Amino acid sequence: MFTTAMPESIDSVSFDMEKIYLGGKEHHIRTGCGSVSVIVYGDPDKPALITYPDLALNYMSCFQGLFFCPEAASLLLHNFCIYHISPPGHELGAAAICCEDYVPSAEDLADQIIEILNYFRLGAVMCMGVTAGAYILTLFAIKYRERVLGLILVSPLCKAPSWTEWFYNKVMSNLLYFYGMCGLLKEFLLQRYFSKEVRGNAAVAESEIVQACRKLLDERKRTNVLRFLEAINQRPDISDGLKRLKCRTLIFVGDSSPFHSEALYMTSKLDRRYSALVEVQACGSMVTEEQPHAMLIPMEYFFMGYGLYRPTNFSDSPRSPLSPSCISAELLSPESMGLKLKPIKTRVSLKV
Repeated sequence: MFTTAMPESIDSVSFDMEKIYLGGKEHHIRTGCGSVSVIVYGDPDKPALITYPDLALNYMSCFQGLFFCPEAASLLLHNFCIYHISPPGHELGAAAICCEDYVPSAEDLADQIIEILNYFRLGAVMCMGVTAGAYILTLFAIKYRERVLGLILVSPLCKAPSWTEWFYNKVMSNLLYFYGMCGLLKEFLLQRYFSKEVRGNAAVAESEIVQACRKLLDERKRTNVLRFLEAINQRPDISDGLKRLKCRTLIFVGDSSPFHSEALYMTSKLDRRYSALVEVQACGSMVTEEQPHAMLIPMEYFFMGYGLYRPTNFSDSPRSPLSPSCISAELLSPESMGLKLKPIKTRVSLKV
């Protein structure tokens, strides 16, 4: 059981980009496997959308780009109250978790979500996760199908780690244990998140989003990241459970993501009547930060199947590289806008 104060009332939604990340309320919820931080934005009377970030990240470093994209923010905040869940010890300003505390498994982290939903008295929710976070939310959806409306997964995982990934994660574990968040470990993580186009090289400086992520990684405590890494590196294969999912699933993956083949494999295992795949050119794993505009139109049509729309008084941004002609006709079909989504392979052009 968990004990904490009941949540306070939440201010009404605003589309002022600066207020989005300053007006949220943080709740520390005690669960069966430790305390977890949840940041809430928006009107609690609206349907809930929960997010879960990738390894060593939190909502600021994993979803800020998406929510700072005005069109995406208007779509999401117009229709949902957002609940940003941080993995234990990954929230801003988190202290190091005691080494003697129980280390939760991936399944424990999925079960933790049901405690969070019950705390906020939420029913079925929309879920959005990135890589490790996408795995946790998928596992949650398999275990608690009646509590999930839909899945938006970015560079997701569903298989147990390959030998290559397992070894790579072990190297990161050793670096964390002996050296903490050192420069080499940050390079490994940035390669996990971003494409080489934004990471830069000797001739080209790394982009601002990579620089910002690098600074935010400095705040992570080694023991906290190590615990999440161990859970993900020991994750079970959940491929067999994917066919049992009845909620719609929208998958995004960058074609430069190290988990690109994982996303394609996962798509092949999902029920084709309820799933769609969007591939983004010249993009790494974290589409939410590197190319958030690429998510806008697919999400719009995905949400149309639920009767959810972007505010009509919010005009398209001239900065957006997307137009309906950039999206596969299959995604725009009546079938895809209704009860079923077709499996697609969509490439989003970077050219305006």
